[in-house]
Amino acid sequence: MTVQQTSISSADLLSRRDAGSGWHAQIPDDKTMLRAARDLTKDIAAHRADIYWPDMVGSALVGYGALAGAILTGSLPLAILLAGVAVLALYRALLFIHEISHLRNGTLPGFRTAWNVLVGIPMLTPSFMYEGVHTLHHKRTQYGTIEDPEYLPLALMKPWSLPVFVLVALLAPAALLLRFAVLVPLGAIIPPIRRLTWQRLSALAINPEFRRRPPEGDLRPRVFWQEVGGMVWGWALIASVFAFGWKPLLVAFAVAAVVALLNQLRTLVAHLWENEGEAMTVTAQFLDSVNVPPPGRIAEIWAPVGLRYHALHHLMPSMPYHSLPEAHRRLVGELATDSSYHGANHAGMGVLVARIARNTMRPRG
Repeated sequence: MTVQQTSISSADLLSRRDAGSGWHAQIPDDKTMLRAARDLTKDIAAHRADIYWPDMVGSALVGYGALAGAILTGSLPLAILLAGVAVLALYRALLFIHEISHLRNGTLPGFRTAWNVLVGIPMLTPSFMYEGVHTLHHKRTQYGTIEDPEYLPLALMKPWSLPVFVLVALLAPAALLLRFAVLVPLGAIIPPIRRLTWQRLSALAINPEFRRRPPEGDLRPRVFWQEVGGMVWGWALIASVFAFGWKPLLVAFAVAAVVALLNQLRTLVAHLWENEGEAMTVTAQFLDSVNVPPPGRIAEIWAPVGLRYHALHHLMPSMPYHSLPEAHRRLVGELATDSSYHGANHAGMGVLVARIARNTMRPRG
């Protein structure tokens, strides 16, 4: 049986959204959609260790194996091919940090520690850089406001802001090495450097106004050990130049830079970025977010680990990534064609980038 829409039609929602800036404040919550998202997915809400562990560990091992091959081979075409495999595999492994930020204590025992050892510390992006930060992005009263660490009104900014936003990601490997190898030990000696490093350089945030608060509870010891691990690994990377020459580090940096670039492109199309700072309803947040569902397959490459269903994730932040495709199928099948749920589904990255670019070129009053 098809669930009937009881709040506001999809056509009305989309017409308000496409009318221009300020549409968020006009969007009421679609209670039928919210209720369906809750009721239709209760049986698929468990995190399955038999999926998480092989996916994460396998992605990391494939990525490091391909990276080693790219470093060791004497063939440039083969090195490029292996580096491409390393980028995609390590990118997938790295994005499990998003899942970790939503895991409750006791869910998937040992997974966070294993991920940090295999992926987070080797890539100088330990889980503390997202834990306690990403959840602020999901707070009902903070999403899209100045207090959201992961939101900028990119669609309302100048056209040059988009390429700058994307290309700055190429500097991430060097910046992370500086943070862990230099600023962490300096901060242990000079408290002002420690405070600055924590407030400004300890979160995967895009909002330049965000300042991170001191860690609390069980996050504090995790931060200590993860920073120590990152510092030791940073020193090892620097020392590797004297032991093995520049090639291994430069190839690894190139792979890491492309991983960061790919993630920044994904971030660029994770939302429509059209909010001007006002608080939004859950439905408005959903419509400002993006699903790129099948039949297209390429989205699974640039938005893996469930992130092609980013709007759906904002409806159900605790839903495990492996259940999002089934949750999407159920909602599409059960909700009426005029449901606001369909308003967050988009065709692909190209369409989304073009939309944001057009919006940056609109004259502002």
